[in-house]
Amino acid sequence: MSIIVTGATGQLGGRVVAGLLRAQLEPGQIVALGRDSSKLAALADSTGVHTRQVDNDDREAVHAALRGAKQVLLISGAVPGARVEQHRNVIDAAAAAGAQRIVYTSVLGVEHSSLPIAPDHQATERLIAESGVPAILLRNGWYHENQLPEAQLAAATGVLLSAAGTGRVATAAREDYAQAAVAALLGEVEPGAYELSGDHAWDYREFAAAIAHVTGREIEVREVDRAELRAGLVAGGFPEPYADFLAGIHEQIAAGALADAPGTLARIIGRPTTPFVDALSGVSVPA
Repeated sequence: MSIIVTGATGQLGGRVVAGLLRAQLEPGQIVALGRDSSKLAALADSTGVHTRQVDNDDREAVHAALRGAKQVLLISGAVPGARVEQHRNVIDAAAAAGAQRIVYTSVLGVEHSSLPIAPDHQATERLIAESGVPAILLRNGWYHENQLPEAQLAAATGVLLSAAGTGRVATAAREDYAQAAVAALLGEVEPGAYELSGDHAWDYREFAAAIAHVTGREIEVREVDRAELRAGLVAGGFPEPYADFLAGIHEQIAAGALADAPGTLARIIGRPTTPFVDALSGVSVPA
């Protein structure tokens, strides 16, 4: 059995590789793909897994890298406007290799989502369906870790800016989502689509309370509009494109796009999802 993990040098992919090894898979059964040859070399040295350096834009290279694949984890690309074609290359290569299953990291509520990233995931899910390869669609919600930059800024200033209103977001840890991918690759999950998110959907007042708990500093929630949020994030050192992105996410949170907490992720991984406050343990008040 050959399990292909795309994006294996990334934060999610690396955790999946580690999880497969913890599940007692032989390193030789795992093939880790990525673009960074130095990171792949380090991964091979530390784990013994096979590695193949490949750029998903290179169709021929992707087909060569997926030869012999039985299970393929397609971790969604990070570049809007490019990732659908990158995904197409992987999907086509998996089909050509006779893969028995594709596992894809999609996005929560993708079928009706207004998130800016949703169209790329919708297109990819269609490509997978058209490929004829049995698939598990892991529709991942928001990550705890995505909130850390805002948490650190709030710890430094004592103010948590919010354009999310009373909206809630059901985050889970990156490790939780990685464990779900491991379960899917090991055949513990039937083909189909799964809406994955944390057990608890929190709002920005709870977020502020969690930051206060780990830092010992009182945190004020300041309600602002999108433009004020963007300006405040830029003033706090966030790059403008990232500030724009986060401002849009706040609007989506306000609209309820990331609030669903069906408990599916906990059922797949066999335990409660990681509490949000646990992910904030490294946040501190600057000296």
